[in-house]
Amino acid sequence: MRFHHRSLIALVFVLLSSAVAAKPRARDLGVPFDGTPGALNAITDVAGVEVGQTTIIRGEGKLVVGEGPVRTGVTVIFPRGKTNHASVFGGWFALNGNGEMTGTAWLDEAGILDGPIGLTNTHSVGLVRDTIIRWQVLHANKPEIWWSLPVVAETWDGWLNDLNGFHVKPEHVLAALDGAKGGPVDEGGVGGGTGMICHEFKGGIGTASRVAHGQTVGVLVQANYGLRRQLRIAGVPVGQEIPEGAFRPDEDGSIIVVIATDAPLLPHQLKRLARRASLALGRMGSISGDGSGDFSWRSPRPTRCRSNPENPGPFS
Repeated sequence: MRFHHRSLIALVFVLLSSAVAAKPRARDLGVPFDGTPGALNAITDVAGVEVGQTTIIRGEGKLVVGEGPVRTGVTVIFPRGKTNHASVFGGWFALNGNGEMTGTAWLDEAGILDGPIGLTNTHSVGLVRDTIIRWQVLHANKPEIWWSLPVVAETWDGWLNDLNGFHVKPEHVLAALDGAKGGPVDEGGVGGGTGMICHEFKGGIGTASRVAHGQTVGVLVQANYGLRRQLRIAGVPVGQEIPEGAFRPDEDGSIIVVIATDAPLLPHQLKRLARRASLALGRMGSISGDGSGDFSWRSPRPTRCRSNPENPGPFS
């Protein structure tokens, strides 16, 4: 098993990040993307979504396992914000799955997501999952939590990060959870995307939104996939014009796609929406390389849900 061959996970649900991006974004530079973005052009344009990120950057030079260099972190997404612990409907889809996303059995069984989603590196999934449960026990507005199966997904940052040094600690996860907020989302080499590579350029966290028919769809990705020669931007095969610096012989990356919406969709409809993230990847030049993976997760902000006593809905 080659650990640098990962997967695409498409999750649909609501999330938000921490800081305001200082650099101009592609649309600001005149790239002619389709559609009408929300005010922030971010997943946080979906009302209630909050994102928190912790970035860990330390050291330079040759790898020394346990010391660094360290280029990793954690990104968390709250569908309803960190003070609202009501469940949401959700669905997920794996285009090809050499990767890990916890909590998917319950998503398939019930179509329900409880709590925040976490994104990190491949060897920190378990720690992030356990720390999210710890945070829920301490902060959830419930007398007690009988069980929790949070969704945590990964991509592999071992080219740029001391992956086997296990540098993500509980305090990093807690800082991301406590610092989650709405507003502009920091992008690039931040949070769980700090050590990632996309189309053989520096990759990481990206976000966008579109508004249509009075409803909003927002997306956040942790991108770690693709060959440079295959890169397309707004339909133009720009990767063929910039071959210098390419280093991957094969398509062996991965991506996590998290989609949020305020459209009134049921779990099976959210799963359909998650599948369609793979079409967007194809437009970017991905060929879903053998051995890598692509996962997608999709969730709306429903008005009725199992754990909302004021409006319980069909899952009461």
